[in-house]
Amino acid sequence: MTPQYLSVEEFNEMLHQWNGETIKISKEELDDHDETILDLDNISYSKDTRRIDDYEPMHSLHLNGTGFTETDDVQEYQPLPSSLYEIPLEDSTIYQFDGNQFRLITERGTYTIERVNH
Repeated sequence: MTPQYLSVEEFNEMLHQWNGETIKISKEELDDHDETILDLDNISYSKDTRRIDDYEPMHSLHLNGTGFTETDDVQEYQPLPSSLYEIPLEDSTIYQFDGNQFRLITERGTYTIERVNH
């Protein structure tokens, strides 16, 4: 299916419909690939106007819930260190939805969010 480009408002509205679902978040940054399985309890955003440098995002998407993460280094799932998964957002972030999964493309990397079937 062809990806549909979304505004941040459309993305937010559609993602909120997944509250209470189990989701998989795949992150690809440079040569790093992580996958996280999360029971999504809440979605929120933060804005940090007191950043130390450009590496710290001004805006972040917070996916709250319990879950596990798998990294390239370990090749096994480990419990998340906190009940928060943070995705840095930029003014240039591209939001896509193809009917099954969201894709957020930033200058740092690509994040894919999809539902996990039980």
